[in-house]
Amino acid sequence: MSQPRVVITGLGALSPLGTSVATYWDGLVEGRSGIRRITHFDPADLPCQIAGEIPDFDPAVFMDKKDARRMARSSQIALAAAIEAVADAGLPESMPEPERVAISFGTGIGGLDVYDDASQVYREKGFERVSPFALPASIPNMAAFAIGQRFRCVGPNCTITTACATGTQAIGEGMEMIRRDVADIVISGGTEAMIRDFAVVGFIAMRALPVNFNHCPEKASRPFDARREGFVFSEGAGVLVLEELAHALRRKARIYAEVVGHAASSDGYHIAAMDPAGAGPARTMRWALEDARISPADIDYINAHGSSTKLNDATETQAVKSVFKEHAYRVAISSTKSMIGHAMGASGALEAIACTLAIKNGLIPPTINYEDPDPECDLDYVPNQARPASLEYVLSNSFGLGGQNACLVIKKFHE
Repeated sequence: MSQPRVVITGLGALSPLGTSVATYWDGLVEGRSGIRRITHFDPADLPCQIAGEIPDFDPAVFMDKKDARRMARSSQIALAAAIEAVADAGLPESMPEPERVAISFGTGIGGLDVYDDASQVYREKGFERVSPFALPASIPNMAAFAIGQRFRCVGPNCTITTACATGTQAIGEGMEMIRRDVADIVISGGTEAMIRDFAVVGFIAMRALPVNFNHCPEKASRPFDARREGFVFSEGAGVLVLEELAHALRRKARIYAEVVGHAASSDGYHIAAMDPAGAGPARTMRWALEDARISPADIDYINAHGSSTKLNDATETQAVKSVFKEHAYRVAISSTKSMIGHAMGASGALEAIACTLAIKNGLIPPTINYEDPDPECDLDYVPNQARPASLEYVLSNSFGLGGQNACLVIKKFHE
């Protein structure tokens, strides 16, 4: 018996390039960086003073002000992206068959900004001044709750928290909900909004952030380049509406692309570093291709994890070579993190949107800031300029802290 086919019918995105899918995609194909000096707090005493902040986000545009005050920023931007995606899919805010609408969503860190604020209020003003919404607003599943409440989705509701693999794995799990026939529509994706002093300081302590680009933030994220120093911490939210094909066709929905394979795995190696042989990422890519029932040679483009760290970029390159063999030197590879930084739990969802639009528009986003080739990273990284291409299959990679790996295969739609 064949599995139900899963298609993408709606997209929503908030990123350092803007507060819509259109601004996100336009920025990517123009090779424009969204990295700037931090404004969410004063970073003057820190060695890294830059991040990828969402410009001009006003939650009141998307939701009631009172509701917004009771939500973490990560939930606010998740809901805003979901509103765009559901409207883009041509679906009503009140779903006609709510029991057949599911949510598969995720965040790497969640609403710890609310927790942090409440802790400071308690220590400075006493427990009587702490908001009763502080604790519930801080837990990871609140973004999924906010989306489910807004659209009255009463089907399965799943929250994924697998660090940098979160968004990709959430989309894969959403695909499985449709394959298992527990939903016709799944609102899927990821969110992150944690540009706070303690979070940035934590990554500085890990020596994971670049420290020599404060004077030129737009140059700091440089995946696969010899002068890369570390990832640029950012925020964002990406939402994809997944839909069972027959359901989408019945309502004459516009179809962007088809999701045909996914996989997830664990390194079982180190809390922050990949296995130097890249066995975990290679295993996950291989399993995703097997799930899609295609060979490595079928892939036309890889949206790399490409975090801009010394070890991860070299290891991902090695993993791609181990899976793709000689085809590794022919397939186009790029990292959109070069323009928006690393939005942790949102990254995989934003990258899946980039893959979807690359297929639809026949245009591969570039890896910007690729200026000094690294001998250990010797593949085709689509340097600095977008590239026209006819794309049939694309692979999206996400590899995260704790050795969490997830991959998606997205295909051009043919009815």
